Amino acid sequence: MYVRARAARLAVAASAAVAALAVAAVPAAAVPPGLSGSGAPGFLEPADLPPHPSSDWSAGPVTAGQPDPLPMCVGDALPSTSAHRRYWTEYDTGALQVTVVERDEGRAAAFAALLRDGLADCARTLADQDPEVTATQRYYGRLDVEEGADVFGVHTGTTWGASDVALFSVGRDGRIVTVVQWGQMGALADAPVDAFEATTVTAVGKLS
Repeated sequence: MYVRARAARLAVAASAAVAALAVAAVPAAAVPPGLSGSGAPGFLEPADLPPHPSSDWSAGPVTAGQPDPLPMCVGDALPSTSAHRRYWTEYDTGALQVTVVERDEGRAAAFAALLRDGLADCARTLADQDPEVTATQRYYGRLDVEEGADVFGVHTGTTWGASDVALFSVGRDGRIVTVVQWGQMGALADAPVDAFEATTVTAVGKLS
């Protein structure tokens, strides 16, 4: 289903070109309680991401707070207690992982559901914002890892010819919730769904 939408280029792809300079110039903020120390949830390593045919992945540090720019459709729900890590290649492909430790499993389950709802209605939400962008979305299903993870795809196109694709996943292990985003120029048919699902399983497995 195609709908009118606002997305003007995916934030992950747009930030990939400057991520290396930003990481070098800005020191990592202190990671919030629950996300630091020997019992802290782990984050993806560059080798865990879907392989790029022409470039290795690089990664910044784990950084406290909401990512800037926020990922579309889930960014507004991310609390200040989030921690995130950015990843990039040399060819305008980028990724992001955001992790939140909730006070208990009930709050974590509710938060994961909120994020899933935001992604399930992503194209419709974007449709209310800008008539110059179209969006399509797809749900790829639920993965059997810990308390489960759901995978979504979103394609955006603009009247001036831009075309971007993003994959998202929301996973939970106990009271820890993680969101993974991958993005580049292209269409849904270009997205490495199987490899991204493997990345998601690895991400959730590293939460505890």
